[in-house]
Amino acid sequence: MALRLCWAWTSVLLFLPGLSDGGKLLVVPMVGSHWLSMKEVVEKLSERGHEVVVLVPEVSWHMETTQAYKVVTHPVSQTLEELDNAFQECLAMHLTEKPFPFNVFAMYKSSVLTYNTFFGQCKDLFRSQETLRFLNQSSFDAILTDPIFMCGTILAHHLSLPFVFFMRGFGCNLHFAAPQCPSPPSYIPRLFSFNSDRMTFFQRVENALISLLELQYCNDYYGEALKLSSEVLQKDVSLTDLVSSAAVWLLRFDFVFEYVRPVMPNMVFVGGINCAKEKPLPKVSKLARPIMGHLIKDFYIEILEIASAHANFQSSISLPGIKFEANTKSKTICGKTINSR
Repeated sequence: MALRLCWAWTSVLLFLPGLSDGGKLLVVPMVGSHWLSMKEVVEKLSERGHEVVVLVPEVSWHMETTQAYKVVTHPVSQTLEELDNAFQECLAMHLTEKPFPFNVFAMYKSSVLTYNTFFGQCKDLFRSQETLRFLNQSSFDAILTDPIFMCGTILAHHLSLPFVFFMRGFGCNLHFAAPQCPSPPSYIPRLFSFNSDRMTFFQRVENALISLLELQYCNDYYGEALKLSSEVLQKDVSLTDLVSSAAVWLLRFDFVFEYVRPVMPNMVFVGGINCAKEKPLPKVSKLARPIMGHLIKDFYIEILEIASAHANFQSSISLPGIKFEANTKSKTICGKTINSR
């Protein structure tokens, strides 16, 4: 009897105003296309009763005002034209054809310049004392951020708040190295190595060399972020120090297009969030069904006639990466297997 009364009072207390309210979440997104994926999560959190505040620079892309969440802006020194030019230069460099390894060095250099341009907005955030005062006084419970620019991560450490990552991944595999996921180079192919999980001896050597260089070029890439974090936090920090304390990693991919590997319990794969929502097929009326059936039948007959005509040709068809050869005796098409990775 006493146990039943305890459960009853617990249920009443949970439904009292103030005790069943949602949390207060600060969202620090990455501007551009990354925000489009995070936006759906933010809207769902708002629908479930959480108070959501999105912190963005005054100059940004794809940010609109909505009733689902509150948008707070901070002043920046860059113009939208400067951001557009930096992005266009980086895109043009990625589309330029150069021999290896000059193409890698050129893309890396342009990416660093683009990153430094956008990271200037993060520096402006920490120069805005009014914005920092508002964030300190708002009593947020946690931070949701995309850590590619590291701004939200530095802010989380500055405010001493738990933070959740929502991301695709770092180019240097930091999203696996920081949580200390097992990454044996003999079985885990590194990014840009184009190896599979079944490697030859020389491919394993190549994979091991890439793994040794990953953290180094990641440190160079995030040099400005490390410098700012040391100034803000008043201590020397590494990239691993910044990201390893994430409470949850929401990773926007899964093992459908990635090789299976061991991960930590706080890493959650949400790859399906990028997929478009299914639309139901339109209903076909009873009057239209016989007509559609007749059209499909005629179309099927035409396909058979075309296929029969092409079978009488002795030819070979060459496509980029694929070669088809026609066998005139058996009238069958044979294609060579290609490596899709």
